[in-house]
Amino acid sequence: MTQHDSPTLPAHRPGASRQAPDAPSLSRTTRPWMPALLYTLGFLTVYLLAICTPWGQRAENALFGLGEQGGEEAWIYPLSGAAYGSTPLPPLELSTKPTLMVGLAVIVLLTLVRRCWWPGCAALGVVIFTTGGKEVLKSTLPRPDLVGAPENLLDQGFPSGHTTIPAALTLAAVLVVSPRIRPYVATVGVLWLACIAAASATMGGHRPSEVLGATLLACACYGLATWLLPPAVAPGATRSTRALSVITLTVALAIALVAGARNDTLTRSLVSAATAFICAALVWYAAVGRPAHTARRTRPTLG
Repeated sequence: MTQHDSPTLPAHRPGASRQAPDAPSLSRTTRPWMPALLYTLGFLTVYLLAICTPWGQRAENALFGLGEQGGEEAWIYPLSGAAYGSTPLPPLELSTKPTLMVGLAVIVLLTLVRRCWWPGCAALGVVIFTTGGKEVLKSTLPRPDLVGAPENLLDQGFPSGHTTIPAALTLAAVLVVSPRIRPYVATVGVLWLACIAAASATMGGHRPSEVLGATLLACACYGLATWLLPPAVAPGATRSTRALSVITLTVALAIALVAGARNDTLTRSLVSAATAFICAALVWYAAVGRPAHTARRTRPTLG
């Protein structure tokens, strides 16, 4: 009996028949290059529709005709640094460069402490390429005047420099922190981004397309960095509860509404808040939502 039973034992080994079919399925479902491509296409779409079409220019220029031209009517103006003697919220006004330098120093410190060399290099690359790319794109991408706009509305501001900093630093930070605290670091960064994006849009410093383009640029750089990372050190699935996602995005919406509010126009306030909320959702999805979703799709089926 034992001689007849022994040949059947290998057929009952767990994983022997499952590992081979699972490997190609995993490579097909993750598609690590897809996020970078989608964010890049989103960036180009925003630029082409908002800046290179007459109706896109008219829609955004019309926002500047609602209410006063300056940012004095914005609720967040006393914290913007534009008011005399006020302390700016980082990275507004004169705090732009110090905020960027401090953020880079923190990333370097975390890289040294945790000895995560590849993620640390990727995090620095996200910040450098996002902020540097913003400077290159702002000076090279044309803004044609298709509607005969006033001269003060012809300045090139795509993408927004103030918005790139919180977006890039948030996405860089999630690469170098422990996976256990990654969702909470992303939460803090997303709330910071919602405030700065809404403030930049509502005070007239940037159009909504410029704020959204800056966020998409940061997400594209993050997607490219995670794609280029070696598989052994690439960020894995982030354990984030649905409750944390709901709480984070709800608070981000509340912050965007307050930071985008103005006394003189409801429409401009709501557009600024909606833009900031979309930016917050994009960064949250890039930093937390996408890895967790991928992990659920590629989990092998037992039985």
